[in-house]
Amino acid sequence: MVGTPINGRTRQAFTVVNGGHELSPSSAPPSHAGSDCGIIEFTREDVEALLNEKAKRKDRFNYKERCENMAEYIRRLKICIRWFQDLELSYSLEQEKLKNSLELSQQKCVEIESLLKIKEEELNSIIVEMRRNCTSLQEKLIKEESEKSVAVESLAKEREAKLNIERSQTTLSEDLGRAQRELQSANQKISSLNEMYKRLQDYITSLQQYNGKLHTELSSVEDELKRVEKEKATAVENLTMLRGQLTLSTSSQEEAIKQKDALTSEVASLRGELQQVRDDRDRQLSQVQSFSCELANLKESTEKSCTELDTLRIKTKELEVRCSMQESQIKTLQEQLTAAEKKVQVSDISALETRTEFEGQQKLVNELQRRLADAEYKLIEGEKLRKKLHNTILELKGNIRVFCRVRPSLPDEGCNTESKIISYPTSMEASGRGIDLNQTGQKHSFTFDKVFAPDASQDEVFVEISQLVQSALDGYKVCIFAYGQTGSGKTYTMMGRPGHPEEKGLIPRSLEQIFQTKQSLQSQGWKYEMQVSMLEIYNETIRDLLSTNRLSSDAARTENGTPGKQYAIKHDASGNTLVSDLTVVDVQSAKEVAYLLNQAANSRSVGKTQMNEQSSRSHFVFTLRIYGINESTDQQVQGILNLIDLAGSERLSKSGSTGDRLKETQAINKSLSSLSDVIFALAKKEDHVPFRNSKLTYLLQPCLGGDSKILMFVNISPDPSSVGESLCSLRFASRVNACEIGTPRRQTNGRITDSRLSYF
Repeated sequence: MVGTPINGRTRQAFTVVNGGHELSPSSAPPSHAGSDCGIIEFTREDVEALLNEKAKRKDRFNYKERCENMAEYIRRLKICIRWFQDLELSYSLEQEKLKNSLELSQQKCVEIESLLKIKEEELNSIIVEMRRNCTSLQEKLIKEESEKSVAVESLAKEREAKLNIERSQTTLSEDLGRAQRELQSANQKISSLNEMYKRLQDYITSLQQYNGKLHTELSSVEDELKRVEKEKATAVENLTMLRGQLTLSTSSQEEAIKQKDALTSEVASLRGELQQVRDDRDRQLSQVQSFSCELANLKESTEKSCTELDTLRIKTKELEVRCSMQESQIKTLQEQLTAAEKKVQVSDISALETRTEFEGQQKLVNELQRRLADAEYKLIEGEKLRKKLHNTILELKGNIRVFCRVRPSLPDEGCNTESKIISYPTSMEASGRGIDLNQTGQKHSFTFDKVFAPDASQDEVFVEISQLVQSALDGYKVCIFAYGQTGSGKTYTMMGRPGHPEEKGLIPRSLEQIFQTKQSLQSQGWKYEMQVSMLEIYNETIRDLLSTNRLSSDAARTENGTPGKQYAIKHDASGNTLVSDLTVVDVQSAKEVAYLLNQAANSRSVGKTQMNEQSSRSHFVFTLRIYGINESTDQQVQGILNLIDLAGSERLSKSGSTGDRLKETQAINKSLSSLSDVIFALAKKEDHVPFRNSKLTYLLQPCLGGDSKILMFVNISPDPSSVGESLCSLRFASRVNACEIGTPRRQTNGRITDSRLSYF
């Protein structure tokens, strides 16, 4: 073990210190007045030498000298234990200081981390907000610039359109003037054509008049022809003259007809020209109308363009104003961003400093944790050594070790924090070993070798007794029994809950450990043979739970009213207890024992009372006899493991037992009362111990009055209604813990071959 600084100085572990000078381990420790141990310190070699020291016996029959040597040895052991307690206290104080400094450092680190996280979150939020604002402003600026460019483009387009409209307006005005001039010339042509048409009309009328004259002349000529034909006969002579005249008149008529056709064609051509002129006038009028409509539309579009141009100019001015404002805002935001970046740099520097400080604190915390782990390791080692010394003292004194176990509260008991009757002291001396019971405002304190709270698991309980179970393989007699009132959890502690492997009791776990150790010791040359027997004491009668003809004998006893097979308890000169005709089974594995345990559990006497639905109505005794031999070293050992589940004590007023249950209760209470009388006699070191008052005490005589290692479990119920029985159980356990029964002795004698006998 490495020494750690305590109260500002460095102390070597397990050294002898006197006045600040370091002495050798073999030097005698100095004595101080008013103190048993002064400032003595021990090395590991001193402790091992003290534990392995053998008494020097000049005269083996000089009991006074032996008692003085034993008293001196016990005094030195007490000094060593007291030194270890002081060392443990100093380690615990140092551990508390280290824990406090570690908690302060961790708290400071947590605060620094929280502040650092808060600052980082604030700065990150500010940076994110500013970046978000900057990006939004940039987006707005880009949007405004795009709108501005679009407006400028639209303005340029409007200007170009305006110029095009002006150009088209000038061309249209020119076309309009030209069209007006053409219209005037067309009107002049129309007027001249109208005059020509009038003249042609007059000419046609004159021609028509001339044609009428010709028709009239033709009719007159025809009349004359008729008159001539009539006068033909009379004027044949004048015929030639008349034919000549007729030819002349025909030629003149043809010329008139030709003139008429020419005039008709000329009139038709004039009519076509007139129609063409009219068509040209209509077309020009329609063109004039379309031009005037286009001119009106152009005037309207020009007015609209002017208004739109004015609105665009106004928008352009507004956009320019907004752009200038946004540029100023961007400048201010850039300034803010620069300031924020400076703040971020400053915060980064502070964060780096804080991180450096945090790393330093973390190193300090790691160092404190290392020192704390070292102190805890030393504390654990000291606790192991203290337990070893304490067990050594108990074995030397021959005390019965007592463990107390408090079962959890049941749902129907309704225990709350106000009605709790059991508490546990928190001081270093009594932590894990003390228990306080409150009865009507009065506090009763008890201290045992170990106290298990209701949350202790079966595995945690077994760890504490595993070394005691191991002693059975080493050749010792070991006895573990559970004591307590009905419903306090004795059977659960010893047997566990069926069907739940994680809640196996002490008996199955002890057997598993023994068979596993047996397997591992085979490589060292050890061979073991093991035998199992199980019995119960029911109404002061021994019953063999492994007997194959038990059911038939019980039925015969019920029919005939005569008792069945009688089992006698005998003690030999070697201190062994023998039960005659008891079934003993050779076993090779834990599975075989588990099968036998199940068979015995089914055969055991149980009954229902007002305190427990499945109350054990008998004392159950499990015995495992172990015989080992090492052929290479010619060593032989014989160990016995007794695991006992006592029936629960109960009051008739609470259990409500009647008939057979009443007889069972009276027998149970009588045997437990006899056990109490035996404990009282042993505690007072009386000459006569009443072992024969009951079958239970007579069966346990080698364990209670011999050389066995004994451990008692006292089971306590947290129910406030059972506080009286719990107090009685704790007082009885305290008396048991104070009993001195003798030093355990290892058995190395040969094997006894009578398989019908069970040894205690």
